[in-house]
Amino acid sequence: MKNIIRISALLMSVTAILFTGCGNKPKPAVPVTVEPTGAQIIKNGEYLVNIMGCNDCHSPKQVGPQGPVVISELRLSGYPSDRQLQKVDAQVLKTGWVLMNEDLTAAAGPWGVSFSANLTSDQTGIGQWTEENFKRALKEGKYMGLEGGRTLLPPMPWTDFAYLTDEDVKAIFNYLQSTKPVKNVPPLPIAPEEISK
Repeated sequence: MKNIIRISALLMSVTAILFTGCGNKPKPAVPVTVEPTGAQIIKNGEYLVNIMGCNDCHSPKQVGPQGPVVISELRLSGYPSDRQLQKVDAQVLKTGWVLMNEDLTAAAGPWGVSFSANLTSDQTGIGQWTEENFKRALKEGKYMGLEGGRTLLPPMPWTDFAYLTDEDVKAIFNYLQSTKPVKNVPPLPIAPEEISK
């Protein structure tokens, strides 16, 4: 009888362990949010600047047999202020054409002639801008990020950039603020009625 009691007690213990052990599943780990470092933010900004095509319009280029190649020391500095703009044929624009200069830093169309801005960390670029100014320029298309500023001219695709997240804007801004400063003040836009003069 003692053996039966012992065996019954042992079976009850094993059953209790099995039932309670199987019912205590480990809780899933709570995801830990780690804030990116400054270096990671800048690296992400560099990635975004590269894939968004900022160099296409904002970097002076040297045109060679392989087409336009970015001049590395002038990267992101906009239309060179010391460059003479070729005369734009107003009659061609009236036929519906949109034209760009040889390195894509100037564009002409129904809006007149626009010149790409200096995006480097220099004071003639965005070196004195706040992140809020930059966000307003990029997402709302406001000149110099000023609330009452004019709308940015084509071909700046700010209507597409309006969908960027605040984190993306922060990353791009931080990257551009980390770039080598290049002193350059691109010309002001030319109004359509001034093209023919």
